[in-house]
Amino acid sequence: MKKLKNEKELVKKAIEEGVKYGEKRGVVEFEATDSATAKIEYIYRLLVHDKVIQPVPEDQISQGTMKHKLAIWASKLK
Repeated sequence: MKKLKNEKELVKKAIEEGVKYGEKRGVVEFEATDSATAKIEYIYRLLVHDKVIQPVPEDQISQGTMKHKLAIWASKLK
């Protein structure tokens, strides 16, 4: 897995857009006290469930791989 050039910024963008996406669908309501780790995992699983992104094999899922997949997703958003 090769890191993207501006992966940190893309992960931040992915969290923002993922929160909007989940709340717009009406499936989740994030609190200000929710950790970034929890948001990343929820957004990743929601996007996989909705078939927006390709899943990583279950035995290879980690916080790093989820961040990477979300960063790729965010890089494709307009």
